[in-house]
Amino acid sequence: MTRPAVARINLSALQHNLTRVQQSAPGSRVMAVIKANAYGHGLVPVARALAAADAFGVVCLEAAISLREAGFSQRIVLLEGLFDEGDLALIQGYQLDVVIHHISQLELLEQGQLAAPVDVWLKIDTGMNRLGFAPDQAAAVTERLERLPQLGSLRYLTHFACADERDNPATQVQLDRFGESCADLNGERSLANSAAVLAWPASHADWVRPGIMLYGASPLCGETAQDLGLQAVMTLATRLIAVNPHNKGDAVGYGADWICPEDMPVGVAAMGYGDGYPRHAPIGTPLLVNGKRAALIGRVSMDMVCVDLRTQPDAKVGDEVVLWGEQLPVDEVAQQAGTIAYELLCGVGSRVQFEYFS
Repeated sequence: MTRPAVARINLSALQHNLTRVQQSAPGSRVMAVIKANAYGHGLVPVARALAAADAFGVVCLEAAISLREAGFSQRIVLLEGLFDEGDLALIQGYQLDVVIHHISQLELLEQGQLAAPVDVWLKIDTGMNRLGFAPDQAAAVTERLERLPQLGSLRYLTHFACADERDNPATQVQLDRFGESCADLNGERSLANSAAVLAWPASHADWVRPGIMLYGASPLCGETAQDLGLQAVMTLATRLIAVNPHNKGDAVGYGADWICPEDMPVGVAAMGYGDGYPRHAPIGTPLLVNGKRAALIGRVSMDMVCVDLRTQPDAKVGDEVVLWGEQLPVDEVAQQAGTIAYELLCGVGSRVQFEYFS
């Protein structure tokens, strides 16, 4: 029998969340960000569910090619751009858009021999201080790009550092810098990530680039996905493979870190850090057993976690255990584990079975 660790992907929830994007930014086109294997949800199945998006954003050329070969005709944007001159022929051949964020990439494009033009997105660093040209370089870089016979259309984008905080003034500073740098330049604009889609309507411009909100996690500090009208897409689940009675004073798991405070049942579930569940999840992290809350006890092992079943004395081998999902937000589990939902979703391992439903 197949090991019971499973990630159930609700495609209808994906579509609901895309509709939420469209409602929040009705005047903008949507570039659905499906990098990192669609945030761990599965690249091609997610793209099919999000077929109403106007474009897809990825990082890896291989992912872009997979989408083209699966039949997608939307714009596919390489968000980190090209890495060497060999990429150019593939970018042209598969009709991909490319982000240019560094002088080395501009030089590769200038030196490239292409039979057809390539559409470019010029990235401007307005305060993230990670990738992009300085605002005062935008005009000069644009001039160089426009001299190239291999340039198709040209668009502009930037990325926010603090849009997840509604009251952080840094986002308005970035908005102003971007506006000033592009004031005399022609071309569509894209600024808004998931947080800005929901919290900064002035940033919506021609294109928005939602990521985490598509997958049903909250992009805003202190606000839940439910508050924001988002639906959970992934349910990570498994089953109890043992239920053992233990005595007061018994130690559970590696390091004997957790001691039974009384005679009690302890469940063992087939899910561990080898499946992508965070090893650093602390004692007390919530799980659901048969839809009811229980708590993690002991250290997370490679293949298993132990569960305090005192609230569910009738639990038995084969009962379902949910690690996160519709009734247990991934944001809550991430907060308990001292990380973010992005990391948990992207980290789900290859030995977990994926099931897709609408």
